[in-house]
Amino acid sequence: MKPIAVVTGGSSGFGREFVKQLLQTEMQEIWVIARDPEKLHRLQKDFKNKIRIFSLDLSDLCSIETFSHTLAKESPDIRWLINNAGYAKFCSYCDLDIRQSANMISLNAIGTVSMGLCCIPYMRRGAHILNIASQSAFFPLPYLNLYSATKAFILHYSQALRTELKDKGVGVTAVCPGWMDTGLYARANIGVQKAPSRFIPMFSPDKVAKKALRDAQKNKAVSMYGVTVRFSYAVAKLLPQKIITKMWLSQQNLNDF
Repeated sequence: MKPIAVVTGGSSGFGREFVKQLLQTEMQEIWVIARDPEKLHRLQKDFKNKIRIFSLDLSDLCSIETFSHTLAKESPDIRWLINNAGYAKFCSYCDLDIRQSANMISLNAIGTVSMGLCCIPYMRRGAHILNIASQSAFFPLPYLNLYSATKAFILHYSQALRTELKDKGVGVTAVCPGWMDTGLYARANIGVQKAPSRFIPMFSPDKVAKKALRDAQKNKAVSMYGVTVRFSYAVAKLLPQKIITKMWLSQQNLNDF
């Protein structure tokens, strides 16, 4: 069986950084899943024959079943699963309709769980799962409500899953980045007045990805890059959520609305 890595949302941004760094390992192939076929073909052109692309929408269970059939047919040795696919919207709950809200939950949360269920049977001792959560998973964030809630789900799910997979020898790490310089913001900003607008400090995604891979190899439960992220993690354990919510609103200048 050939050793491979599977990266979702890997055609650009944070996912692309994981692809670049995994290409430096012993992986024979990197299987990259994303929705945009043009970006996928561009990625394949940039990194040549080690990249295998799958244009799939992981908010759709039919797409996940399609990928599952490929795994069953080829039975690869999955050494890394990077569950990075997901997106945010900067807005109030009422700025999204039911379909948009459900789609975000489906991709961010259900897509992560489903990809794990597909890939775990093809992972053996020493393999790693990285589920991309967020600094926003540490507390509820008004006007980033659904995104922070789905990332909290991923954080808690990952921490429990690592215990369940301990006997199998497969590591699970929840990656909790702060703000990163990626294309997430262009999609997240839908032009409403009441929304997060201060993204400080901004981290470089290549450094966050490098640390995440290193933390996974050390079998850490949670990977955090930067003093501010670790501080937020500590504060979330110490302060009541009511106070944290007020701090968030003040930082984002949302108290004036």
